[in-house]
Amino acid sequence: MFPPPGWGRVRVGVAFYKFNGRFTFFAPLPLPPPTVGRRLKTKLFYYPYRRTLSFAAKISKSAAMRTQSVYQGLYVHVPFCGSKCPYCDFYSVPDLGRVPQWLAALASEIGHYPHQFPPFATLYLGGGTPSILSWGDFARLMDLLRKAFAFTPEAEITLEVNPEDATAAKLAFWQDFGINRLSLGAQSLDDAHLAFLGRRHNARRARQALAACRKAGFTNLGVDLMYALPGQTQDVWTKTLTEVLEYAPEHLSCYQLTVEPGTPLAERLAQGEFLPSGEYAQADFFLFTSRFLAANGYLHYEISNFARGEALISRHNSAYWRHLPFLGLGPGAHSFDGRRRWWNHRSLADYCHAASQGAPPLAGEEILTGEQMRLETLMLGLRTHHGIPLNLISSAEGAAQLQRLIDEGLLIIDGGRAIPTLSGWLVADRLPLWL
Repeated sequence: MFPPPGWGRVRVGVAFYKFNGRFTFFAPLPLPPPTVGRRLKTKLFYYPYRRTLSFAAKISKSAAMRTQSVYQGLYVHVPFCGSKCPYCDFYSVPDLGRVPQWLAALASEIGHYPHQFPPFATLYLGGGTPSILSWGDFARLMDLLRKAFAFTPEAEITLEVNPEDATAAKLAFWQDFGINRLSLGAQSLDDAHLAFLGRRHNARRARQALAACRKAGFTNLGVDLMYALPGQTQDVWTKTLTEVLEYAPEHLSCYQLTVEPGTPLAERLAQGEFLPSGEYAQADFFLFTSRFLAANGYLHYEISNFARGEALISRHNSAYWRHLPFLGLGPGAHSFDGRRRWWNHRSLADYCHAASQGAPPLAGEEILTGEQMRLETLMLGLRTHHGIPLNLISSAEGAAQLQRLIDEGLLIIDGGRAIPTLSGWLVADRLPLWL
């Protein structure tokens, strides 16, 4: 089932959730038509509650709660890129001259969290483009983190990498610092599509990067790809998937192109420079991708993510979908302790200024109510192949809606859990509101 074009949805107070510890919040507005496979955002349904405060006392006050929590992951936002891609609205600046200032501010931020966390099970270095850091700056970053935090012996340590940075020497260097998982931002193996996306690499360089990652001996390689690009046919998409599978990546993230407000791509769309894929085409791409990768041995474990088995899913991102506590560091990063969420200044200038004053670089916080927690758990769980426990649906109205969704083929019941079907994932944004 896929809604016809223009089919609207009711917003019940929405915050847009960005994975890897990055979040952006918007005031309630009419929702656009449904889309699937979004890379940057998935919605969390709760009533927005924002404050800007002095946080030193609050950090100290909640330290005991955080110390006792099981923190799954540590996210570090590296806010630097060689150039800004026109579709991207993650915070970044194309100014590597400010890296020393950022590292000093990061050290200051870390100093506000002394001995408050158990060993982390995952570390994710995202951006921006963390792979663009110089050898010395990367070493200083890892030294900061190793001295301040502990990690479990089998910790998953992920680095986001752009193909142009994936040289044999750098890959070996990253391995020496404990990086054991790569997320390679190939996006496409078609030169015309890469040019449209404003990527700095071409298809040849992406292929070379894939081969280099394998030759370097990385045994947990993820590849990011984008579909529903203007003019992209299913044949071209099939060719890209087939070619990428020749390198047998352990993980694939396949995202629909989303035109984010305020980006250069949104301006180009407004000027009529290209036509986006229609909703039926987006749904076709999504369904084809799932079935094609399943036929090639991949587990479709989250709307946009595929792995060659449960053991190879992204453990870090799975912590977000499981609503587990995590700590985020760097400009715009968010943290969550199981009930309270807080976030840093998005601007590098504001982030560094706060650090220079000896203050935590925090811009706001919110305390989630029980109902907000339930709705977030619904939203995140229904993005995954594990679904949600049935005890989250306690009202008579929710039970009636659950049966309707089962009858319509959007959910199934298995092992005491409500699990979305592929058709259910096509309307995943609506499922929590129905329940």
